[in-house]
Amino acid sequence: MISEDAVVNLFALAHPGRLNVFRTVVQAGPDGMAAGKIAASNGIPANTASTHLSILTGAGLLTAYRDGRSIIYRANFAHYAELMGFLLEDVTERNAEAATSLHAYFKNRPVAKV
Repeated sequence: MISEDAVVNLFALAHPGRLNVFRTVVQAGPDGMAAGKIAASNGIPANTASTHLSILTGAGLLTAYRDGRSIIYRANFAHYAELMGFLLEDVTERNAEAATSLHAYFKNRPVAKV
């Protein structure tokens, strides 16, 4: 990932509503969630959810597909991992203390069992 891509991704997540929508889709797991259910889960109007979902999808953090009349959104975990890797490795490249702290943070966090 290059800096410009990271900025687009961070911008997409730098809004409380979009961060909540992203969290909802991530927590839905690999099957994803329909746009209407995402809006309802977040207590926001459908058009607001649509805007948030469009920005997150445009940034590459979500993918979408049509299932009948619904649009299902799924987290793009590979892309999200690239962003986290960029923040973990590239941003801390010349700062051993920051890199060590971030590595320790992730090392000590258990992986959620699915």
